[in-house]
Amino acid sequence: MSNATQIVEQLGKWAVKAAHELAVCPTETKNKALRAMADALEKRISEIIASNDRDMVAGKEGGLSEAMLDRLKLNEKRVSAMARGLREVATLADPVGEMIKEWTRPNGLRIRKVRVPLGVVGIIFESRPNVTADAASLCLKAGNACILRGGSEAIHSNIAISKILNETAAQNGIPENAVQMVEVTDREVVKAMARADQYLACIIPRGGYGLIRAIQDGATVPVVKHLEGICHVYVDKDADLAMAHKVTINAKCQRPGVCNAIETLLVHRSVAEKFLNPLLKDLIEKKVQVHGDDTVRKLGGSAIVPVTDKDFKTEWLDLIMSIRVVDSLEQAIDHINSFGSHHSDSIITRDAKSATAFLNEVDSATVYHNASTRFTDGGEFGLGAEIGISTDRLHARGPMALEELTTYKYQIFGDGQIRE
Repeated sequence: MSNATQIVEQLGKWAVKAAHELAVCPTETKNKALRAMADALEKRISEIIASNDRDMVAGKEGGLSEAMLDRLKLNEKRVSAMARGLREVATLADPVGEMIKEWTRPNGLRIRKVRVPLGVVGIIFESRPNVTADAASLCLKAGNACILRGGSEAIHSNIAISKILNETAAQNGIPENAVQMVEVTDREVVKAMARADQYLACIIPRGGYGLIRAIQDGATVPVVKHLEGICHVYVDKDADLAMAHKVTINAKCQRPGVCNAIETLLVHRSVAEKFLNPLLKDLIEKKVQVHGDDTVRKLGGSAIVPVTDKDFKTEWLDLIMSIRVVDSLEQAIDHINSFGSHHSDSIITRDAKSATAFLNEVDSATVYHNASTRFTDGGEFGLGAEIGISTDRLHARGPMALEELTTYKYQIFGDGQIRE
């Protein structure tokens, strides 16, 4: 047995024990612990920042980019934001024990469908140490123990935060080891977690395509994830073009490096010239590199790069966008279902019938009418914090928050019924 397997087995045994106790933990106990955990982060802020300083020094020496260093860095404001997130989760409704449905059979059996925790959740993430607090708080509130594995670049920060959270939780009625951090940087641990189906109910990876694909390909544990965010805006023939312009710029340019930013714009041919002439000018001024089809190139000239099918399947995560002119709503829907990643897609139109067709026929986790795809986020949906976004169909889809960290069971009440 490898050292990585031994580490995961020990963490798994502790987590399973904690999960059994946590599953029946009263809501007020969980909320009290979350508030205490928030207070502890703020009281021990100097300890957290000192650990983060070690990671920052190592990151600079190791050649991390400025963007990666910014994600890694913690200061008083960011630690306070982590604490605020814990307090917000404490205010959310507890999903555990919720009765989803109840009915009575002709033989008198009463059947209840009741929400219950998943058990032990593994979360593998990169860069941002604030994920440690987000993940721990959501898992705890939903009655789950968690095993966290952060990136090696944030190892000291993650250990410090998780230690504070677990110690404080245990002091406030939460089972010991409900929140555990893998404290070694051995990549073999990730593979061992992905195969630890005797302990883990699921793994939620948060990171780039390479990380998620590597976990998924070797996993025996269910993996809840999205691989890419190839998102679209479709400007219909009946669109309010000023609205379409505003939404497109926001969906591409506000934060181009996130998974809910659009990568492709589709425009109905009947409005292409009127819509694209001012839009292309605006995009070029904003330093967006446009890859376009023949119609777009005629309008935009030499500044437009010829688009390819490979471009339509690329998650740029940058100020780069593909544009295609289509002849119909049906062609737009077919393009999205063929080239998209089932993440977030939007139609801009004043025609209710077209909007309904788009919302019903586009096979994505989130579909929008007259709004930016940038709203695909647990906080923006009013779900509180989120653990990630899923483009899967089982068991969660879209932003994952407390409810998605639970499953359900049936409770059946009888008075001696037997099956004939």
